Amino acid sequence: MKTPHKKIFLASPTMHGNEMDFIKEAFDRNWIAPLGFNCDSFEEETAEYLSSKKKLSTLCLCSGTAALHLAVKLAGVKPGDIVLCSDLTFSATVNPISYEGGVQVFVDSERETWNMDPKALEKAFKKYPQAKVVMLAHLYGTPAKMDEILKICKKHNAILIEDAAEAFASTYKGENCGVFGKYSVISFNGNKIITTSGGGMLITDDIASRNKALFWATQSREPAPWYQHEEIGYNYRMSNIVAGVGRGQLKHLDSHRDLKEKIYRRYEEGLKDLPVKMNPYLDYTKPNFWLSCMLIDKDCGVDPMYVYEKLKEVDAESRPIWKPMHMQPVFADCDYITVDGTSVNEDIFARGLCLPSDIKMTEEEQDLVIETIKSCF
Repeated sequence: MKTPHKKIFLASPTMHGNEMDFIKEAFDRNWIAPLGFNCDSFEEETAEYLSSKKKLSTLCLCSGTAALHLAVKLAGVKPGDIVLCSDLTFSATVNPISYEGGVQVFVDSERETWNMDPKALEKAFKKYPQAKVVMLAHLYGTPAKMDEILKICKKHNAILIEDAAEAFASTYKGENCGVFGKYSVISFNGNKIITTSGGGMLITDDIASRNKALFWATQSREPAPWYQHEEIGYNYRMSNIVAGVGRGQLKHLDSHRDLKEKIYRRYEEGLKDLPVKMNPYLDYTKPNFWLSCMLIDKDCGVDPMYVYEKLKEVDAESRPIWKPMHMQPVFADCDYITVDGTSVNEDIFARGLCLPSDIKMTEEEQDLVIETIKSCF
């Protein structure tokens, strides 16, 4: 089997050149410092993309994690407060709860989307009726069961923080992920569907909350001639240069999504005769297919890490499914809620693998990935 001439990435930045136009304008106007006209326009353009139905207030920040942290603060999480969280996600989703002294309670997933199971969430509320915040992540760009989740949050008078870091351009019943939470977040990290190198955005329909987050993100500086600080603040601002990259990238978001779906469909067709299934989604949703993943059937004798090593031999980058948060040593003392005592997330982690999903991957390179996977069975 011939090794390709270059590495096949899991997901890497794809630049188009027009990003430089916005960067150059910032240089020409000597507006290099954080915030500025690119940030303002990036916020407005993202809000317009996300929804034409309601007025959104958006805030550019230095990372998705910073945006999540400010969302946790806005939600009023205090030391000792319980937050019911997605378990199958990256640690950045839940780390900010610890920043504010909150306590994570992890909620198992359902198999139809690999996202938070509404039944497990209802069970978590029965055990922790004092919980007033839910932290939900859309895994790999696949929308969660939002109708059920929102109904449960409303029933228990709980604030929903929506981590749509991986789900920019994904839709649930025609609405974009990132508009369902009281506070929502998207990420522009280097491996996301569009990138600003590093960066994120906080989304809310409450302008006062947005402005409070901006206050915290700019070191909580009071409006005085001197440096006056009455609250602890953070340096979470996005640079005007970085926002220029985002403005250029945003113009290509839909085409990136289409390319991601094409990759998913080629895997779906190429692997159809193997004892594997692609990461699932609901038929009334439209994922952005950020990462294509496969789940190996039980008892077929093939371990995903064996496939991982074989792909590595042909310089193709894959990755295990996110290790569930309840299995992480740092969260060993946190509770974990399942529907019937059986962990869906542990099963997905044990049998799943994220496949190369880079939109610059050629069909020939994807064919190599598919043939390598086939050779493992």
